[in-house]
Amino acid sequence: MSTTHPAAPSWPHCAHGADPAADPIGCRGIHVAGHTACLAHLADTDRDAYLAGLAPGASIDHRGTTFTDALLTALLDALRDPLTGNARLGTAVFGSATFKGDTRFELATFEADAVFESATFERTAGFRSAAFERTAWFEWATFEGDARFGSAVFKGDAAFGSATFSTAVFGLATFEGDAVFGLATFEGDARFGSAVFKGDVEFGSATFSTAVFGLATFEGDTRFESATFEGDTRFESATFEGDAWFESATFSTAVFRSATFEGTAGFESATFKHTAVFESATFKGDTRFELATFEGDAEFRSATFKGDAEFGSATFSTAMFGLATFEGDAWFASATFSTAMFGLATFKDDAEFRSATFKGDAEFRSATFERTAVFESATFLTADQFGPLRCAGRLVLSGAMFGSPVTLSIAARRVECRRTRWSSTAELRLRYATVDFAHAVFEYPLTIAAEPDPFVLNNGQPLAEDLFPSAYNPGVRVASLRGVDAAHLVLADLDLWECLFTGTVHLDQLRLEGACTFNTAPPAVHWRRWRPVRFTERRVLAEEHHWRASQPGAVPGWVPGTGRAAGPLQLAPVYRALRKAFEDGKHEPGAADFYYGEMEMRRHADDIPRSERGLLSAYWALSGYGLRASRALAWLGAAMLVTILLLVAFGLAQDTPKQTATGTVPAGGGTVTFEIDQDDPQNPTGNRFTGERFEKALNVTLNSVVFRASGQDLTTAGTYIEMTSRLTEPVLLGLAVLAIRNRVKR
Repeated sequence: MSTTHPAAPSWPHCAHGADPAADPIGCRGIHVAGHTACLAHLADTDRDAYLAGLAPGASIDHRGTTFTDALLTALLDALRDPLTGNARLGTAVFGSATFKGDTRFELATFEADAVFESATFERTAGFRSAAFERTAWFEWATFEGDARFGSAVFKGDAAFGSATFSTAVFGLATFEGDAVFGLATFEGDARFGSAVFKGDVEFGSATFSTAVFGLATFEGDTRFESATFEGDTRFESATFEGDAWFESATFSTAVFRSATFEGTAGFESATFKHTAVFESATFKGDTRFELATFEGDAEFRSATFKGDAEFGSATFSTAMFGLATFEGDAWFASATFSTAMFGLATFKDDAEFRSATFKGDAEFRSATFERTAVFESATFLTADQFGPLRCAGRLVLSGAMFGSPVTLSIAARRVECRRTRWSSTAELRLRYATVDFAHAVFEYPLTIAAEPDPFVLNNGQPLAEDLFPSAYNPGVRVASLRGVDAAHLVLADLDLWECLFTGTVHLDQLRLEGACTFNTAPPAVHWRRWRPVRFTERRVLAEEHHWRASQPGAVPGWVPGTGRAAGPLQLAPVYRALRKAFEDGKHEPGAADFYYGEMEMRRHADDIPRSERGLLSAYWALSGYGLRASRALAWLGAAMLVTILLLVAFGLAQDTPKQTATGTVPAGGGTVTFEIDQDDPQNPTGNRFTGERFEKALNVTLNSVVFRASGQDLTTAGTYIEMTSRLTEPVLLGLAVLAIRNRVKR
C-alpha cells in the first residue's frame, strides 16, 4: 500500500490578529484569492462577498486558517446544495487549519480531494455520513475532542497516518479505497463498529486506548504492524476479506470473537498482555501467530482454521482451543504453554507441536487429529492427563519428556515414542495403535496396556471412534522395544507379533500381563529339496522370522524383515531372558516355547563347537529339546519295533534249553554227586517270525522300557539287544514324560 502525500504547506501568511509573543510570524492562514488576509481575518464585507461567490461543489483552499463555529457554518452554508440541504465541496484544502468549535461536516459531500493534513480539531469533529469521493487526507491531524465519522463513505483513499484522536468513531463508515492509519494515536475510544474497508487498511504502529471494530468489514489487506492497543480491542464479528497483519502489535485485551479472516491473518510477534479472545473466529486463509506472546488467557474456543495455523515459538499462559477446528496444518512447534486446553479440538490436517513446552495442564480430551499429530521433543512438565484423544494417522511423541505422573489415553493408528523420556510413573492406555517404543527411557514403572472398550469421558459418554473402520482391529501392537531398559516395564494385553526385542536390556525383568500374543512358526508341511519340513506351532519372535526368511532355501511362511536381520547369536539371549520372564510370571507353557527358541538359536549359532552342535541336534531330533512328547514317543515306538524285530529274528532261542545231570555213582554206594548244566540257546533254523516268538519279543521289549528283566532265554545276540533296549528306551520314555510335563504344568 502506498499513498502520495501532498506537498508541505508553503503559502503567504496573514499577519492580522496575530499575537507576536505567541506566534512570531503571525496568522498562518492562506490568503483568500484576491485579498491579503485569510478567511478568518477578512473584513466582513470582503468575507461576505467571497462567500456569496461560492456555489455547491466549489473548490476551496483555507490552509492554516482558524475556524470558529460561526465561520465554518457560514462557509458550509455557502456550499450547501439547495436540493438536499447538505454541503457539497469540490477540492477542499484545510491543511494545518484549526477548528475551535464543533466541526460539522455531517452529510457533506467532498467531490474531489479533502485535505485536513495537520489540522487541529479542538472540539468535536463531526463527519458523520460524510461522503469523500476521492482522497481524504487527515495525516498528522489532531482530534482533541470526539472524531465522529460514523456512516461516512470514503470512496478514494483515506489517509489518517500519524493522526491523534481523543475518541474516534467510525461506526458504519465505508472505506472504498485504501485506509491509512499508520502511526495514528487513539487516546480514547476508537470505534470502527460495522465499518467497511473495501481497499487496503493500514494501522501500522498506531496506538489505541480502546479500539472497537465489531462487525467491521475489511475487504482489502489490513495492516496493524507494531500497533499498540492499550485498552480493550474489539473486533467481534469483524470480517477481513484480504490479508490481516498484526505483526509486533501490542494488545491489552483483544476480542476477535466471531471475526472472519478470509485471507492471511498475521499476528507474528504480537503481544497480548491480557485476555485474547478469538472464540468462534473463522480463519479462511493462513493464520500466523509465530513468536506471539499471550500473557493472559488465549481463547480460541470453537475457532475454525481453514488454512494453515502457525503458532511456532508462541508463548501462552492459558491456551483454550476447545472445539476448535484446524482444517489445514497446525504448527505449534517450540511454543510454550502454561496451561493448554485443546478439548474437543479437531485437526483435519497435520498438527505440529514439535519442541513445544507445556508447563501446566495439557488437556487434549476428545481432541481429534484426522492426520498426523507431532509432539516430537515436546516437554510436559506437570501434565497428569494426555487425552483421551483420537488420531487417524501417526501420533508422534518421539523425544518428548514427561516430568510428572501421567496417563496417556490414545486411540490412534500409530504411536511413536522413540527416545521418549518419562521422569515419573506413567501409563499408556491405547486402542487401535501400533506403538514404537525404541530407545524410550523411563526411571519408574511404566505400563503399556490395550484398552478393551472405548475410552469414557468425564460426562460418562464414550469417545467416538468414527475415524476407525468397524473392521479395524482395536487391539494394540508393539513394533519395537529395542534399546529399552525393561526393568520397570509392564505390557498388558498386547500383540507382540512384530515386536523387535534385540538390544533390550533387563528383558528378564519384563512383566507380561493378560493375553500378550507372539508370532508363531509357519504351519503345515513344506518340502525342502527332497525332504519334508514341518515346524511345530510355538511362540516365535518376529526377529526369528526375519532371520529364517533371509536364509537360503527358506520355506514359505517365514516373514522377511527390513534391514539387516539379527542372527542366532543375538536372539539366543533374548529368548533366554523372555523365558525367565515367563517363568517368573508362572506361565510355564510360554516359558517352554521360549526355551525351545533359545535352544534353536544355540543349535544354529556359529560360536559353539561341532560336538555340542551335534549333541543339540540329537536332542532336537529325539524330543524337540524335551518339549515334543509326540516326537519322543515316535522314537520310542520305533525303537521298540526295531527291538522286537531283532529279538524275533536273532534274540530268542529256538527251544527252551533243557537241564541235564551228569555224575559218577560209586560201586560201593555212598554219596552221589550230580553236575547240572543247561545247553546254550540256539538260533532258530526254521521259521523265526511266528506269533509265539513275537509275543516273547514283545514281553522282553516292554520289560526293557521299564528297566525290568524279562526272564526269557535269549541268544547271545538277544542279550545284547536287550541291554541296548534297556538303555535307550527308558530314556526316550523319560523324554516323552518330561515333554508332557513341560506343556501342562502351571
